[in-house]
Amino acid sequence: MTEIHHVTASAVAFIESATYGDLSTEALWIGRRCIIDTLGLYLAGGLESSVRMLAADAAETGGKAEALLIGHGHTRVPAALAARVLGTAGHAHDWDDTQVSHDPRHVYGLLTHPSVPPLTAALVMAQRLGGVEGKRFMLAFQTGFEVECKIAEWMTPRHYRRGHHSSGTVGTFGAAVAAAKLLGLEGVQLAHTLGIAASFAAGIRCNFGTMTKPLHVGRASENGVTAALLAARGFTADPAALDGAWGFFQVMGEGLSEEKLPQGFGKTLTIVEPGISIKPYPSGILTHQSMDAMLALVLKHDLKPEQVVRIRFFAGKNILEPIRYPLAQNHLQAKFSMPALLSMIVLCRRASHHEFSDDFIAGAAMQDMQKRTEVLGDPEIDARGYDKIRSRIEVETKDGRKLVEWADERYRGGPDNPISDLDLEAKFRMCAEGAISDAAQDRLLELAWGVDAIPRIEMLAEQLVFDTGAAAKPPRAAAH
Repeated sequence: MTEIHHVTASAVAFIESATYGDLSTEALWIGRRCIIDTLGLYLAGGLESSVRMLAADAAETGGKAEALLIGHGHTRVPAALAARVLGTAGHAHDWDDTQVSHDPRHVYGLLTHPSVPPLTAALVMAQRLGGVEGKRFMLAFQTGFEVECKIAEWMTPRHYRRGHHSSGTVGTFGAAVAAAKLLGLEGVQLAHTLGIAASFAAGIRCNFGTMTKPLHVGRASENGVTAALLAARGFTADPAALDGAWGFFQVMGEGLSEEKLPQGFGKTLTIVEPGISIKPYPSGILTHQSMDAMLALVLKHDLKPEQVVRIRFFAGKNILEPIRYPLAQNHLQAKFSMPALLSMIVLCRRASHHEFSDDFIAGAAMQDMQKRTEVLGDPEIDARGYDKIRSRIEVETKDGRKLVEWADERYRGGPDNPISDLDLEAKFRMCAEGAISDAAQDRLLELAWGVDAIPRIEMLAEQLVFDTGAAAKPPRAAAH
């Protein structure tokens, strides 16, 4: 690909012209759901040791007091630095929403976690600017969301398969666009924002299962904010950095899917069609159908941990290659370990971030159950293709039974089987446990559902200040 496709110019035109009135009722409703989901994840992530390290480093670095530092009381730091920590918190549990595609080449996992980078950038930039009202905030978030998702959709699958982490690379554009929209950048400054973001984009998949994976999203948030702020000062970049032989698409993915370009930016918003999925569990999206199947089997047969002799998990390469840890030793590895995730369901009958603790994962019960779990490739499942997540579970019990459960191919949380608003609020409250009080949770939910009418977004941000009196619930160590 040596020709110019004018993707950068098309993105600039869309960003300049996008208005709140362009957002449909459905887009606004889904946007509020994504905001509520992500706010909860900021709170849960802010309790993580990795995020606390980043917050301590940011507080020590200091600088102009522009935006609140998550998990550090009322401490304020420069917007880009606040974005690094907040964005990492949003992805710390791998529980944030996921972009959906109808393209069978984009098997689950290839695209982005779209909300955290643009929402983080919009939240910290709104605090930096002050007085940003809700409609303007929502527009900035959704504009960044749309550009990010279309770039991810148009990238070839080669980008992810080469080892790039899309949420770290393409997420940088989502954050940059949201920040630029609030700054009111236009024309060449917008093009330069995208050009700077293109050179900042980074994240490699070897760091999955470590603290650095969520840092990819934190850095995407930080770098997007930095790109917009630099462009606003007159800093320059290639004004067509998405295009051409040395542009983002070619260098990072060996091209783009040209047949998709007529989709354009904003003609149909990705947040509506094909939509997004809101994760029921804090682990890789490839694992959720199987975890639901394990939960269904446990509840259907009232299966107790002491009854289990062996668990056999059958799946295709699309699950078994990325979900790569055969025996998880800590909570980060557990997110990418089918033995750990299935064992957690058997032992606890749930899988929230409270179960994902190093002490629990390394404990005797989890280690023993993992060793009784066998992961097997199934050629017949592989032969059915990778457009859906397919797996089955077989449990051998001490009394000689063989219990079998197939995963439901309709992903719970996805557009075809969405979680309800009540379930979304329940997830939010689970995330907020130990971070803010019940009363503060009520207030934050009220503000988030009515975010478009907020006169100052600082009102929303201030509700994320941790309550030191809030008590977290410990991991469950046995079935209930």
